[in-house]
Amino acid sequence: MTAVIEVRELHKKYGAKVAVEDVSFTVDEGEIFGILGPNGAGKTTTVECVEGLRKPDGGSIRVLGLDPGRDRAELTQRVGVQLQDAQLPEKLKVGEALDLYRSFYPEPADAESLIAALGLDAVRRTRFGKLSGGQKQRLSIALALVGNPRIAVLDELTTGLDPRARRETWKLIADVRARGVTIVLVTHFMEEAERLCDRVAVIDSGRVVTVDTPAALAKRAAAQLGLERASLEDAFVALTGENADVN
Repeated sequence: MTAVIEVRELHKKYGAKVAVEDVSFTVDEGEIFGILGPNGAGKTTTVECVEGLRKPDGGSIRVLGLDPGRDRAELTQRVGVQLQDAQLPEKLKVGEALDLYRSFYPEPADAESLIAALGLDAVRRTRFGKLSGGQKQRLSIALALVGNPRIAVLDELTTGLDPRARRETWKLIADVRARGVTIVLVTHFMEEAERLCDRVAVIDSGRVVTVDTPAALAKRAAAQLGLERASLEDAFVALTGENADVN
């Protein structure tokens, strides 16, 4: 497999507090790669360094062969980002938001295709402030994809959604990967990672505890706990000592 993201010994601190320490992993082209960890583990700091939004204090990062700090302008044309707390002006309409974001790219995706694929047709003239949580998440995905990116980074995409909206969003993510987009999915929902991710990196206290497939981690947890069968949630608890699915 071809690695499209390479993170080596990443280090980042804020004042005296170390947020990320010696984090290393690779993401292969075409996979859904999960980054899991308790609240405050360093997940968001890690992906913000990958996106070029934060400057690391040490280590190296390559995204599509480029340095996110030095080559951020070029990478913004190739990497779509859905931020954890992204907001738009309350009065901006769905169609207007897509048209605005399309203007940022030389070869944007077709807005009508995205609207249809993400089930936004009925709300294309609806203001952002009037959208439901699920509709806002669909719009976030559309905006992350509107530049025809090779990689999409989705940070806590389904936080705050009800179970039905969350499962609908999972289907959308699978559909996005089917379009050939590599996905980095930051989440604390173990079921989400188990269903969607090809591999996951578990981060705890700023360090990578392990990188493996959800199935392999569950199998390892079953052996460790003396169970016939275990879940990714069981593995997460065993690795971090933290309860899963807690933001």
